[in-house]
Amino acid sequence: MKVLLTLVLAICWQTLCAQQPGLSMYTDAQGRFRLGYPGSWQLQQTAGQLTFSPAGSQPATGQATLTITARPDSLSTLNPLTTGQLDSVWQRIRQLPQAQVFYLVQQDAGDHQELRYDYAYAATTAPAAAGRSRVLGRRLWRGGYEYQLEYRGTVGPEGQWQPGGELLESFGFLGAAGTGSNSSGPICDDKMYGIAALRYTNDQWQDDCRTIHEFSVADPSRPPKIHRQVLPFQSYALTKGFDNCLYSVTKAPTNTPEYIYRYNPATRQGSYTSWQLPAQGPEAVWIAAATDEQGDLYFSTSDASKLVRVSPGTGAVATVWTSDPARRAAYYSSIMFAGAGSHGNFCLDEAGTLYQIYSTDGSLIKVDLKSRQPAPALAQLTGLPERGGYSDLLFQYDAAGQRRLYLAGPKALYWVDMSNRKAHYVRQGVYTDLAGCNLFRGPARADGVPVAAGTSWRGRVLDAVTLQPLPGAQLQLGTADAKSVVSLTPNGVFSFPAAPGRSVVAQVRLPGYFPTDSTYTVGSGPLVRDILVQPLTVGTVLRLPDVQFEQGTTRLLLTSYPSLDELLAILKQNPGLTIQLRGHTDNVGDPQKNLVLSEQRVSAVKIYLVGLGIAPRRISGIGLGGTEPRASNAREATRKLNRRVEFRVMGI
Repeated sequence: MKVLLTLVLAICWQTLCAQQPGLSMYTDAQGRFRLGYPGSWQLQQTAGQLTFSPAGSQPATGQATLTITARPDSLSTLNPLTTGQLDSVWQRIRQLPQAQVFYLVQQDAGDHQELRYDYAYAATTAPAAAGRSRVLGRRLWRGGYEYQLEYRGTVGPEGQWQPGGELLESFGFLGAAGTGSNSSGPICDDKMYGIAALRYTNDQWQDDCRTIHEFSVADPSRPPKIHRQVLPFQSYALTKGFDNCLYSVTKAPTNTPEYIYRYNPATRQGSYTSWQLPAQGPEAVWIAAATDEQGDLYFSTSDASKLVRVSPGTGAVATVWTSDPARRAAYYSSIMFAGAGSHGNFCLDEAGTLYQIYSTDGSLIKVDLKSRQPAPALAQLTGLPERGGYSDLLFQYDAAGQRRLYLAGPKALYWVDMSNRKAHYVRQGVYTDLAGCNLFRGPARADGVPVAAGTSWRGRVLDAVTLQPLPGAQLQLGTADAKSVVSLTPNGVFSFPAAPGRSVVAQVRLPGYFPTDSTYTVGSGPLVRDILVQPLTVGTVLRLPDVQFEQGTTRLLLTSYPSLDELLAILKQNPGLTIQLRGHTDNVGDPQKNLVLSEQRVSAVKIYLVGLGIAPRRISGIGLGGTEPRASNAREATRKLNRRVEFRVMGI
């Protein structure tokens, strides 16, 4: 059997960028899979082909294609990931001109196996800055068939790929795998979720609490998939069942029984269940939810005085307690005075311990779920930036069995190393509750081979402009405290053993190039990802990642200082270096006010650098307002990419 289905997606980028998210669902006639496409696009079907295109669009100024290929697999009894599929794809990519791999990973999900990739290459012999193509892809094996999805187009402004990425992400299998798969039944996948507390509308932040962000545990720092306004009510509480559906309840202070709502992220459909929580109390709301190792769902009130368990298998609803167990602890009076924070947000571990988070400083309260006995002392965490606004925590296992504690802070998501109780920044975002399978149910291995305890990260060190290998670079990989020198081949290729689910710090040094210090996360399987190094040449423009300001002001956020300190170190290491700071805003609001604000923010950055010893004459500045966007301003997901600070090399 050859190609069973081909989907061709013709896209006019300008029309695409102006569209709002919202997917219509397409289901395979044989009931094997389902995927979503933007609801405003038109669907045309001919023999063996589906065509999606924006309604009323002009002839496409660029074209992307999505192809799904399904064919019998003569080796259906073997795991395809053990036959060198990843190496084959990587070798093919490296043969393309000026190729760069953003990521190439593989995953064994039990009932199917998958490769994912994202790469770019020069479609012509033109310079690397022009004529480049980008490819997003998924290859999946299930039930004796292979499914291949690819989304191709010309490299352009950031954000234009989000609809295509969402389309690929929406692909999901339906029903049980057929003959030939090594399915072991439903398992909890590696996705985690958060309820977004805010949305940006009409130049101001507004309460949301209905939108859900979807992250992959393999790399939660990557932009999330947005499920916009999918809850029928505002909510503080969200949990994920072993069926990979999300469960929530209203945050309204009704003091009446409330039904639980089920949302399926794969189909983007939701409905109320028959499970009903009891009245929460006259001065409380449902504030958090979690899942235990049996798949039971738990919901807690904001005052922590009521915990309720729901058993999806039987539909039984039972009240676990009606009095806050922390009242028994000696420290209770220090956290429950007038005006103090709350500690109703919680998660569960596999040992039956309930962890609550104190919203004021992020301290942890441990309670034995069976005895309801609290630990004698609070568990203090380090590495958290400020007080107030800690809203939830979640133990999440990946497919390799590595456990991590995620914590929702005032303005960002963190992960916590429980061995030393130190928090590490993951990404920006304000979330009322986090949801994931607290115990990841790994698939049974039919061949009896245990899951590997380690994996690897491979890639190349490349010049960011020419995309040519840099075999002379000095590469060090490891942790922040212990890095080792990694050798490069004549083609700039490196290979490094890594622990699944752990972060790897990469440091690259090469005369004539900016020093590169980055952190990457390795998932449960092998990773291929290239490292780019920027040449130190006049005219080079570099963005200062994470340099951000409080809304409408020149006050730097605390998360800005690591990037500013890296720039400070570069200036000190290169005394002849002069730069121009460049401030940008989005296009929301009065253009003249945006121009003035961008100038003032540039001045704030310069003041910081000069205050730490850099001569004022080495730093000039310009505010550009919203005149040079790097992404579409049509929606917040891409508009935020335009609010940035960059610097241009003016002299060396």
